[in-house]
Amino acid sequence: MNPFYKNMALWLVITLMMIMLYNLFNQQHLTETDISYSEFLYMVESEQITEVVIQGQELLVTDRDRSKFKVYAPQDASLIDTLRGKGVAIKAKPEAESPWYMSLLISWFPMIILIGVWIFFMRQMQSGGGKALSFGKSRARLLSDQQAKVTFEDVAGIDEAKEELSEIVEFLSDPKKFTRLGGRIPKGVLLMGPPGTGKTLLARAIAGEAGVPFYSISGSDFVEMFVGVGASRVRDLFVQGKKNAPCIIFIDEIDAVGRHRGAGLGGGHDEREQTLNQLLVEMDGFESNEGVILISATNRPDVLDPALLRPGRFDRQVVVSLPDIKGREKILRVHMKRVPLASDVDAIVLAKGTPGFSGADLENLVNEAALLGAKRNKEKIEMVDFEDAKDKVYMGLERKSKVVRDEDRKTTAYHEGGHALVARFLPGTDTVNKITIIPRGRAAGVTWFLPEERDFKYKDQLEAELAIAFAGRVAEEIVFNRISTGASNDIKRATELAQHMVRNWGMSELGPMSFSKGEEQIFLGREIAQHRDYSEETAKKIDEEINRLIKNSYNRAKKVLKENLDILHSLSDLLLEKETVLGKELDELILSMRPGIILSQPDDFEEDDKKEKSTTSVE
Repeated sequence: MNPFYKNMALWLVITLMMIMLYNLFNQQHLTETDISYSEFLYMVESEQITEVVIQGQELLVTDRDRSKFKVYAPQDASLIDTLRGKGVAIKAKPEAESPWYMSLLISWFPMIILIGVWIFFMRQMQSGGGKALSFGKSRARLLSDQQAKVTFEDVAGIDEAKEELSEIVEFLSDPKKFTRLGGRIPKGVLLMGPPGTGKTLLARAIAGEAGVPFYSISGSDFVEMFVGVGASRVRDLFVQGKKNAPCIIFIDEIDAVGRHRGAGLGGGHDEREQTLNQLLVEMDGFESNEGVILISATNRPDVLDPALLRPGRFDRQVVVSLPDIKGREKILRVHMKRVPLASDVDAIVLAKGTPGFSGADLENLVNEAALLGAKRNKEKIEMVDFEDAKDKVYMGLERKSKVVRDEDRKTTAYHEGGHALVARFLPGTDTVNKITIIPRGRAAGVTWFLPEERDFKYKDQLEAELAIAFAGRVAEEIVFNRISTGASNDIKRATELAQHMVRNWGMSELGPMSFSKGEEQIFLGREIAQHRDYSEETAKKIDEEINRLIKNSYNRAKKVLKENLDILHSLSDLLLEKETVLGKELDELILSMRPGIILSQPDDFEEDDKKEKSTTSVE
């Protein structure tokens, strides 16, 4: 039907209903004035009435002035005789009846409303699509062919994970190749890793490569305020998957519904648990889900229910870790294809200077460099734009407008110089990359390091890190004979490191024992209590060992700085003059004042994969 005629018919029906309702509640509305029965009798006796119309128990009275009145008359047998005696004209009419359509409306109107509501809700249940009573419908989005596809060529820096998932594509395209020897296609793949490492991007790449229906949904889309909605949506999701098998279902942030059962409020009747139970049944229950592969992503695998992680549900658990230097270089090259680059841009140098960056961080770095280049009215992005963008991402905007007192600048220079000198003089430490006293973000100064990317750290290296952390505070104490609040972050990090060494890693005189058993609140996912299963005497020894480590490291840093106080003064003067001192300039200063000393050359570190870190001092 034409929308115009459809709307016109709707308004006609509404108008008719309004008229009927108006007549229903306002029928027999008369303009006559009501008078009392006693007044009416007085007017009859005084011969003021000329005509009376009797209609049931109502009288319509007309006087000599042609005025009309309405009177409610009780059962009065002598009324007719009285009227006739006074010469009043008498007329009689039957009682007023409602129109036929009003009677029909009063009888059938409630039933019509009920039938209309029932038809409306039935249509909504059948249509779904986010309308009324479609709460139990799955909100999974089917990736269409018209959307921009992501392929494995767009994924870099996580080659092992990409290889694992490329097999899923082969399973779907040629299953007989893998099942001819009795194997079965994996039912589920769980992608685990820190935020921003490319888990969702990998899933989108599978969708682009597989050529099969790809359903995408978030874990938070299952649970609503209505009981049973989550389980219903899980059922509907797998029903859609079975109809379109072979297909891939991707659940992002599955920890929203897959957390440990038996935790949180509600116990076994918690809505999240019901949703998880239904998900477990659909993944590996009595019914077969052949051809439906479930891929999920989470950065909190430690809170997932063990029943969800077992083989038969998630057969493969793929760790998507932070990229190393080679991975960062590949990721940077992927994102650099989309922007114009100057000839001096070197992806390898940027990869070495961005350790710990995830794929999302590197994409943000390239974007920030592009914005800086555009702000400076450049046609191409230069290396200086990338360096400035890196500093901005690491430390925040440079606070050029901040007024810094000379005394504070001097304190910051000695503080950062203390970090750098102790790091260069202690064995087994990392190369200093850059020292700056330019305020950025919350930091008044920063010392950057380039440590090796290693899987293990040893006790001597950790003790050196403790000494480096306290070196800024020690330098302030030696030079100014006073201490400031600028070392708060250093002290916090050093204390946490010393606690881990004693409680977790067994690096103390107490021996190889672990004293850390934190209890986590499952829905918060963080430690809320420190469970102790050791005596008060042992707790005292733990505190003593932590205190001993901190004091030894503090005294170690003090010894190094006192022996090289002249270098500390020169380095501080250089920082006050230039504001930023590179690692090579620091080594040149040390060698000029300590001829013959052997220092690790920066070139030795540049050949290996490095991970840059900072010691943020004054806040």
